Amino acid sequence: MAEGLGQGGGPLKRSIHPGSSRRKTTPFPKGRQLDPDAHTEVCALLDGRPRQRDLLIEYLHLIQDRYGHLSAIHLQALAAEMTLPMAEVFEVASFYAHFDIVLDGEAAPPEITIRICDSLTCELMGARKLLENLPGHLGDKVRVVPAPCMGRCDSAPVAEVGHGHVDHATLDTLAEAVLGGRTHAIIPAYQDLAAYRAEGGNGCLKDCLSGALPAETVIETLSDSGLRGLGGAGFPTGRKWSLVRAEPGPRLMAVNADEGEPGTFKDRHYLETKPHQFLEGTLIGAWAVEAAEVYIYLRDEYPAAREILLREIAALEDSGLSPHTKLHLRRGAGAYICGEESAMIESIEGKRGLPRHRPPYVAQVGIFGRPTLVNNVETLYWVPPIVTQGADWFAAQGTNGSKGLRSYSVSGRVKNPGVKLTPAGVTLRQLIDDHCGGMAEGHSLKGYLPGGASGGILPASMADIPLDFGKLEEHGSFVGSHAVVVLSDQDDIKAVALNLMRFFEDESCGQCTPCRNGTEKAVKLMSMGAWDKPMLEDLAVVMRDASICGLGQAAPNPLLSVLKYFPEDLS
Repeated sequence: MAEGLGQGGGPLKRSIHPGSSRRKTTPFPKGRQLDPDAHTEVCALLDGRPRQRDLLIEYLHLIQDRYGHLSAIHLQALAAEMTLPMAEVFEVASFYAHFDIVLDGEAAPPEITIRICDSLTCELMGARKLLENLPGHLGDKVRVVPAPCMGRCDSAPVAEVGHGHVDHATLDTLAEAVLGGRTHAIIPAYQDLAAYRAEGGNGCLKDCLSGALPAETVIETLSDSGLRGLGGAGFPTGRKWSLVRAEPGPRLMAVNADEGEPGTFKDRHYLETKPHQFLEGTLIGAWAVEAAEVYIYLRDEYPAAREILLREIAALEDSGLSPHTKLHLRRGAGAYICGEESAMIESIEGKRGLPRHRPPYVAQVGIFGRPTLVNNVETLYWVPPIVTQGADWFAAQGTNGSKGLRSYSVSGRVKNPGVKLTPAGVTLRQLIDDHCGGMAEGHSLKGYLPGGASGGILPASMADIPLDFGKLEEHGSFVGSHAVVVLSDQDDIKAVALNLMRFFEDESCGQCTPCRNGTEKAVKLMSMGAWDKPMLEDLAVVMRDASICGLGQAAPNPLLSVLKYFPEDLS
C-alpha cells in the first residue's frame, strides 16, 4: 500500500477561514458602513491603478499579500472604491482557495501558513505524515493545511511556506524554513533577454513584424508541422490560429499557464528556464491573429515564474519588441477549474472561474466578448523553432507514427523524475528505461497515469502503447497534458483512485449538479471497504454525459480504470 494513501483528508476546501479584522466596527442594521481607515489603506494599495472590474482578483491579491487575509472592512472598502456590490466582491473572493476571508469578530489566521501538497505523487512520498505531524512540531503559531498539486511533483513531497516552496520536504526542513524566515520564492537561474538574443532569439519575431514572413506562411508552417495544443486537448495549432484570424476584429489572446493537472509541471520548467522562447511564440501568435492585447494567466502556485515574467515582459517592452500588442500578466488564486479555457477567461475578467456553456466557443466569443486565441505555454514555446527550422524538422522528430517533440512530466516510482523531452509517441517503458533510469529501487511497475488525474490509470501490461493523442482513447484513457505518474507493486490502486477523486471533489466549481454532487457521492462510495460496482458505473455515466465541462466529464476515469484493469485490488 502506498505510504499515506489509505486514509486521511482531502485537499484544502474553499471556505472562509477563521480570522478577525484588526479593528472592531459597530454593526448597523441598515448595512455595513464604510470604515474610513480601511478605505484609506485600500486606496494606498491601489496606488493610482485603474478601477477596472477585470482587475478585481489582482486587487484582492494586493490586500491578501499585505495583511495575510481579507477582512470584511477591506472587502467593503474595495467594493466601494470599485463601485461594485459587496456581494459581488465577496462571491469572487470566496471562490478561490488562496484568499482567506475573515469576518468581524473572528480570529485572524497565523502570520505563516504552510500548505502541504497532498495530491497523488506527494502522498506517495509521505505527505500525509507531514500533515499529521507538522502541527505538533511547529506549534500553534503556524497554520498547516493540505493543498492540491503545486506543480513540483518531481521533488515530492512539496510544501509552500508563505510563498516559498520547500522541495523534498521533511519536518526539519520545514521548521528551518519557518525559523529562517524563508517565506518568499527563490528565483532560479534562467535565460534572460540578453542571453536569448545573443543566441539568435527573437529573430523569427522580427521577420514577422517586418513583413518578411507573412502570417499565412507562419500558420501554414505550424499546420504542416503537426503541432497540437499541448495543454491537454491536442487541437491542431495552425487550424486554431486560422479560425481566430477569420473572426471579425478586434481580437484578443490568452495564454493558459494554469497547469493545475496533478502530475504536470512542464510549463513551469520552461517558464523558469527559457521564458523568452515562450514569450517570442506568444508575440508571434498575437501578431498572426492581430490580437491587440495578450493576457497571460499564471497559476498562483508559481511565484518564481511570476517574478521572472514581470522582469522579462518589462525588458521586452523596453526593447521595442512588442509594438503590436500589450502583454498583461494575470495571477490565478488557487482554482484548478481555471485551467478550463472558458473558466480561465471568466477569471481574467475578474469573476468566479465558472465554465461557460458552449457554443459559442472562445475563438468566437472570448475575453470581453471578443474572438480570443487561447494557447498553453509549451505550445507557444515550440512556435519560434518550428517557424525558423521548418515544418519538416519538427514533424520528423516523432516516433511510433507521431509527429514532433513532447515534454513529459514524469513523477512517482522512478529513479530520476522530471521533465523529459523526447520524440512524441514514446511508450511508458521507453520513458522509464531510457529517460528515468528505471524504476525506483525495490519497486516493480504496476500501473501508470498517462495524463494526470484526468487521464485514467492503465496497467503495466499496457506500458508499450505510444503516449500520444489518439493512441489511448480506445482503452478509456488519454495523454492529456502528458503528465505521467508511475505506480508500483507497493501502491494500493484503490487508494490512488480515491486520492484523485477527492481532488476532483474539492476542485469542482459547483456550477453543475452532476459534477458537484457526483464527485462527492463517488468519494463516499469509494471510501467504503467494498466498492458497489453497478452504482459507481451508473454514477460515472451521469457525470460523463451531463457535466458542463471536462472536470466532471473526466472525473470518473480513475475509478472506471480500477474497475476495468485492477479487479484484483477490489477484493
